[in-house]
Amino acid sequence: MGVMNELINPRVVRSLERILAAAAPGGGFSHLAGTAAQLEELSLRERTDLLSRALLSDLPGNYAAAAVIFRRALADPDFTGWMIWPVTETAATLALISPEPHDFEDCLSLLAELTPRLTAEFAIRRLLAADLDRALAVIQDWTSDPDWHVRRLASEGTRAYLPWAIRVPEITERPAATLSILDALYRDPVEDVRRSVANHLNDLARHAPDEVVATAARWVAAPDANTARVVRHGLRTLLKKAHPGALELLGFPPASLAVTPPRLDRTVVELPGELAFDFEVTNNGPAEARLAVDYVVHYAKANGCRAEKVFKLGTAVLGPGESRRFSKRHAFRQMTTRVHHAGAHVLEPQVNGVRFAPAEFLVRTDAAEAPPADLTGP
Repeated sequence: MGVMNELINPRVVRSLERILAAAAPGGGFSHLAGTAAQLEELSLRERTDLLSRALLSDLPGNYAAAAVIFRRALADPDFTGWMIWPVTETAATLALISPEPHDFEDCLSLLAELTPRLTAEFAIRRLLAADLDRALAVIQDWTSDPDWHVRRLASEGTRAYLPWAIRVPEITERPAATLSILDALYRDPVEDVRRSVANHLNDLARHAPDEVVATAARWVAAPDANTARVVRHGLRTLLKKAHPGALELLGFPPASLAVTPPRLDRTVVELPGELAFDFEVTNNGPAEARLAVDYVVHYAKANGCRAEKVFKLGTAVLGPGESRRFSKRHAFRQMTTRVHHAGAHVLEPQVNGVRFAPAEFLVRTDAAEAPPADLTGP
């Protein structure tokens, strides 16, 4: 994250101070200027919060006056990039403590004006958390905004699991609340908007899989040239989880198949290392079969249990009696997102959501401490 932290640096602070001072003649931004010397050990989020606190000290104490300054600053083309994040957070803070009811809606409008300079998707979360229905009433209108950045904000800002952003529990408790936004945007002409819609739908699949499949089915019934891709990306987690409705909608119905147990190139993997494997799939049915081919790795955990993760391997169409071999090299390396533990692991083929005979192998983190294992598989 070191490089990311530098997205807000002393040069950015000085530029923001200059721009806001020009937009607020007579106003001083000494607290903001002082933050330039305090950034060194802070993360990007901490730098954002530091600048926002400084702005709250420097700006007039009410939302309306601050909003005037921010809107004036938009006349400067240099008012852009990561300096916008603390500005959006400051606007949200002032709107949420304002006694003026209209300031809530005006802040949403201001965030829509700022989002083309840098996405306002993080600050908007606090308004959603404060009053979801009130915020969504404004956001729904953004789906027809001529600026694609604003249309994307409508989808991205309301995602259940937006990366880097605070959670809005009511969105996960009421997954249908944002579906009308997605319905309005799944055929958007801009790919970035459509990608956000697909990611949003995939987020909702964690809590409302049947509702997500029903939504995707509506889209498939009224498609454009990009709908199939949006639906595939939006249902990717349900496909890995073998949700029957998602498999059927994506064209992978149940099939009569024979799958050989995985053939492994080794029975022991020493970290860091790789495991090469293959298995053969045969269509035993009387008709052509469309296949979604995955594999599942059951990782050993520190407590002796296992945690599984599904990985995509490919798709295929097999005629009656036809066979095809699938192969892959799977890497085992320690990462911040996955810590590997020594012990017995399992690799399992999954085709059209059905799992077949597994093979077991051992992972060793220290060759000297590796216990013997009774491993199976051809």
